[in-house]
Amino acid sequence: MGATTFSVTATGRNAREAFQAARSEAEQAFGDEGYTGSIAEKDRYVMIPLPAGADPLREANKLIEANDARISDKWGPAGCFDLGNGRFYFFGWASE
Repeated sequence: MGATTFSVTATGRNAREAFQAARSEAEQAFGDEGYTGSIAEKDRYVMIPLPAGADPLREANKLIEANDARISDKWGPAGCFDLGNGRFYFFGWASE
């Protein structure tokens, strides 16, 4: 099986709540049978500081293209940027 990248913005009182909401939404949209290429494949995330003023999509793409060890494994954690005000940006590789 292959892998593809994903990114999604989710809201919650904290990153954990937002992560669970994003996974639940992805499972509803893509199913929960595995290999969806979405955040539904992730069971954890790692917080990564977003540089001040940086665009989350561009920063996520930089990390993905650089094969950053924190998020390079399709079976490993998703990356997470705290966007403030209860918004979180999750990204990374997922099995498809």
